[in-house]
Amino acid sequence: MRRCHLPGLTEGLAGARRHRLHRRIRSVVVVDQDSRSGHRLGYTNGASSTHCRIAASDIVILSAEQRDLASSVRALLAKHANVRRAMVSDSGYDADLWRRLCDQIGIAALAIPEEFDGIGAGAVESHVVLEELGKLLVPTPMLGSVVLAAQALLAIGDTDTNSRLLPGIADGTSIAALCWAGASGWDEIGVSFDGDTLTGAAHYVLDGSAADVLIVVAHHGNDVAFFEIDPATVTRREVRTMDPTRRFAVVEFDAVTGRRLPTEDAAAVLNRVRTIACAALAAEQVGAADRCLAMTVEYTKSRVQFGRPIGSFQALKHRMADMFALVETARSASYAATNSLAADDAAVAKVYCSEAFSQVAAESIQLHGGIAITWEHDAQLYFKRAHGSAQLFGSPETYIRRFAQLA
Repeated sequence: MRRCHLPGLTEGLAGARRHRLHRRIRSVVVVDQDSRSGHRLGYTNGASSTHCRIAASDIVILSAEQRDLASSVRALLAKHANVRRAMVSDSGYDADLWRRLCDQIGIAALAIPEEFDGIGAGAVESHVVLEELGKLLVPTPMLGSVVLAAQALLAIGDTDTNSRLLPGIADGTSIAALCWAGASGWDEIGVSFDGDTLTGAAHYVLDGSAADVLIVVAHHGNDVAFFEIDPATVTRREVRTMDPTRRFAVVEFDAVTGRRLPTEDAAAVLNRVRTIACAALAAEQVGAADRCLAMTVEYTKSRVQFGRPIGSFQALKHRMADMFALVETARSASYAATNSLAADDAAVAKVYCSEAFSQVAAESIQLHGGIAITWEHDAQLYFKRAHGSAQLFGSPETYIRRFAQLA
């Protein structure tokens, strides 16, 4: 593994201020070619690339189109997003905002091939969108419907099913949900099948209450299969969690008849879906952590104590520098996972970005002070999102134990 140090951040820092990439992370520099700023992500301004020798094939470059995509999403969210209103809506997201994002930008169609009325863009485009959504904690069906359910359908590869279901998902008029986890989490499948009959309950189903398409992972002994289920035949119960910006549901199956989706290796499909889900979640976590840092820096510039802004105190500068290092190394990990879509890279990104976001959110609370834990301030929402997202698709400890077994 190439070892890359961030000039001006990791070099020369000792003790708690010396952050290193996890040993399984491949160093990746994300280069922002914005000529207006001349700033390259992962480096301080003016830092020479000779500090870190990385092959050109390892560098993820945001093209002009990808930067325009990020700017378009950012501008639309700045104008129309209202997270507080979406949190208390019946569906858990702002349907009007989702319609604008799909109609004006086409975010739901990005990762769906053109043959199914999608745009056929790459994983990086979805990463860019998820990072922008994560910055404002915007509740949308992007992760549950477009990433989980749609990518599961594509991995299954049944053309007839995809031709029927994916166009609606791509234009945002149809919301799909993947019913997968058992009561103890994503390492347990909650639904069993016998022939075409399904019994059990799927927990933590993203968009489960609002979905009009249900794709179900079920098991029979060691066999795994995917089914399409009529939503009218199941019982759905919304579950509120500590994170009010993300809705889950329990979907119960009482001898429900489903249509089995043909696939050669359903277990491999499920592993592929987990990899894509972890990479997508990491992008969202990086965006949210980046916003936590920006809010904290802005607050410490305006909060005055002892006759000067608190951000001018060296101790707080060090803590914010640590936050910056965590955000940028997490960004490297998330882009590495998106670029390769390899299981190991996605697992590393899941662990590292979860822990980085949790730490940055906690530091943001500390540096804001008492105001951060009031309902009116958004810092507490980021803190809750950080801890909720860390458990999504499996806790970091689950992946660390798997790494330990492989070592």
